[in-house]
Amino acid sequence: MSTSCATDGTTLLTPALNQYENCLRCHGASSGKQVLPIYGYFPVRAVSGGDPLNLIPQFAVTATSSHPVMHTRSSALAQPSLLANMLNLDGITLGRSMGTQILCTDCHNSDDNREFGGTGANGPHGSRWTHILERRYEFSRTVTPGQAISNLYPNPDLTVNGPYGLCGKCHDLANQVIKNTSWNHHADHINTGISCSVCHTAHGMGATSAAISGERLVNFDLNVVGQNNGAPISYNRSTNTCVLACHGKSHNVNGSVTVVAPTRGPLAMK
Repeated sequence: MSTSCATDGTTLLTPALNQYENCLRCHGASSGKQVLPIYGYFPVRAVSGGDPLNLIPQFAVTATSSHPVMHTRSSALAQPSLLANMLNLDGITLGRSMGTQILCTDCHNSDDNREFGGTGANGPHGSRWTHILERRYEFSRTVTPGQAISNLYPNPDLTVNGPYGLCGKCHDLANQVIKNTSWNHHADHINTGISCSVCHTAHGMGATSAAISGERLVNFDLNVVGQNNGAPISYNRSTNTCVLACHGKSHNVNGSVTVVAPTRGPLAMK
């Protein structure tokens, strides 16, 4: 019989009623959690609730936006890229219906699990991908925030074999996201080779911010995104504009984009 953790971070449950309650025993408010390179790259989000490894506030129903793990899907915003069914590991066969709530193991799973068409064990026992992810998911990195991204994937393969295969399990990358149906600059950034992880957090918004509302899981990675001439990093969904410096460009409040003059790192010497 499994002893797990309730969403308050302290109350023990025996048995667990939901899968995520098992996960929260270690990935909630517990101490001793670590960020280590062997686990994979770890983004530093612009908006954080203090403990970035505590997933409870990130998935809570009170979060501005989150993947629907600890609650049912409730966003009033249109989700044009969302598939009706998750795709199996082959990227073609329809898997489980998307429904209104997903599981931790829909993302963190064996890379050859039986549930989604493989022959291996189900569950997050191990994977060839970092963070025990079921499928490939590349994170953009820079030498200096705001400057050129060092690991671009220009005009990427948007199938299950590409750098964002995990996102493509539930979202139609080729027919919706790259066609700008939810944001008019997705194609520009994706074809340039910039990862989803630069702008979107994978779990949810664990805190609130006046500058970044967190709608559509927008929460910039501060390892990659820098300030635009000292202005606070911000995002306005209603105007689809952001104020920041990223991939060597300044994104201005009026929606214009200008080239950033490098101040540090190898680009400054060119």
